[in-house]
Amino acid sequence: MYTKEEKLSLLSEMIEFAKADKEIKDEEYNFILAVASQLDVTEEEIGYLVRNNAEKKNLQPESQRILQFHRLVLLMNVDQETNPAEIDKIREMGLHMGLRAEAIDTVLKEMHKYPNKVIPPNELIAIFSRFYN
Repeated sequence: MYTKEEKLSLLSEMIEFAKADKEIKDEEYNFILAVASQLDVTEEEIGYLVRNNAEKKNLQPESQRILQFHRLVLLMNVDQETNPAEIDKIREMGLHMGLRAEAIDTVLKEMHKYPNKVIPPNELIAIFSRFYN
């Protein structure tokens, strides 16, 4: 599904986002490690990515970009603290991925309706489908 370079790029992007508020909190780091484990990336490789960014790879198809955006939303909410800098950063990252601004804004608004701001995957897909049809 993903090449090694794509996996490292995904995780590097998550680390960059976690650093938006100047530090990676334990909850964020543990979430990144959990995603890394699913992607067969080692903790040593994550340590390297914390110190050095991986080369940015643009994901294809769009479903992979939406999945990565969902990971970023989950990462943003893992510590139960959301600040304006994180909202601005995640919006910027979503736009950079080529996702529609209306869909991004709707996800960021709708997430508040769910426990722990965890928007279910089927709802996320419905939002993006609505703006792409």
